[in-house]
Amino acid sequence: MRMRLRRFRPRTGPREHRVVQPLHPLRHTSLRAPEPIGLLLGDHDGLNRLAGLFSFAAYSRRTIVHVPLRDGVPPDEGTGEPVDLVLAHHSYGLRPSTWPELRRSLGPGTPLTVRTDEARTERDAAAWRRRAARADCRDELRHAHHARTVFLFGSRDVFAEAAVNCAYAAGRGPRQRGVAKGRTAMVSSLPGLVQRPGGGHPEEILVCFKPYPPYAHFKRPG
Repeated sequence: MRMRLRRFRPRTGPREHRVVQPLHPLRHTSLRAPEPIGLLLGDHDGLNRLAGLFSFAAYSRRTIVHVPLRDGVPPDEGTGEPVDLVLAHHSYGLRPSTWPELRRSLGPGTPLTVRTDEARTERDAAAWRRRAARADCRDELRHAHHARTVFLFGSRDVFAEAAVNCAYAAGRGPRQRGVAKGRTAMVSSLPGLVQRPGGGHPEEILVCFKPYPPYAHFKRPG
C-alpha cells in the first residue's frame, strides 16, 4: 500500500523524536477507549488506511505513529469520548504523560510517502498467531488512555496482526448484512491486549465497519 503521511521532528530536551500522521484525516473513523470494551468504527477507506498505519508502525521502531481521530465526523452511535490513537514500539520508551507536550511541539511537518509490504505483514502476523496460541506468550499490546488519546505499545509482529485484522474488517465489512442501511458490523478486534489484574470483563477493542451517511451512496459488493 502507498500512503501519504506528514513527518515531524520535535524535540524534548536533548532527544529528537520522529512522529508521523496521515497527511489527510480519516474523517469517517472513530475510536472509543477500552473501558473495558473499546470501539474502533470506520468505513472501508478508514479501516484500510489504519491497516497500512499499523503495518508501517510494525517496521518503524524509532517512530511514533499518531492518528488524529477525535475531530472527525462524529458517528451516530456508540458511547464514550472519542479519542486519538498513538502507536509506538515497547522499546521506544514513550510515556503517555509526555505526549501532550510532544504533540504541542509538532509544528507544520513535511510530506512523506511510504509503501507497506502486505506479504511481509501477513507472514509476521502469522508468526504472532502461532506464538499467541502458547500459554507462555507475552507478545502483547500494552494500552493506556491519557489526554484523550489511546496508546498502543507493541512489537513488530503484534502490530502486523493488528494490521491484518483492520484490513480484514475493511474487506469483509462491506459484505455484512444491514450495513447498507447504516448498521454497524462487528468484524474483528485488535489482538493481544494486556489484561489488568483482578479479573473482570476482558478488555478489548472491537473493529467494526460502518459506512458514512447518507447511506443511499453505499452498495454492498456483489
